[in-house]
Amino acid sequence: MAHLHITSWVIAFILLAIVVSLSRKGNAKGAKITHMILRVDYLLILYSGGNLFASYSTYGPLVIIKVLAGLWAIASIEMIAIKTTKKQPAGIWWIQFVIAVVLALILGFGYLPMGILPA
Repeated sequence: MAHLHITSWVIAFILLAIVVSLSRKGNAKGAKITHMILRVDYLLILYSGGNLFASYSTYGPLVIIKVLAGLWAIASIEMIAIKTTKKQPAGIWWIQFVIAVVLALILGFGYLPMGILPA
């Protein structure tokens, strides 16, 4: 399930870049279609993350913080996409996105059992 989770959030990052790029080029229809695909990808992220959460439930508050960081990252991705398509400034959301993703990566790969750092 970890492979599906990692793949789905990497796809989300790629789709976000495409939405931002299409919006900046003025291709509203392409940006809207890609944004809808991005929203479907959120479902994969939430499904695979939920399964990982269920298997890590014995790790206590660390897993809860990881889940919250992941939800924060999804919310910031959505707000970046919305603000960009409406031609509004999204700088604060980009900062939140970076903080949430770094926090989620550190917790996920560093401290949880499927991570790469030895415990």
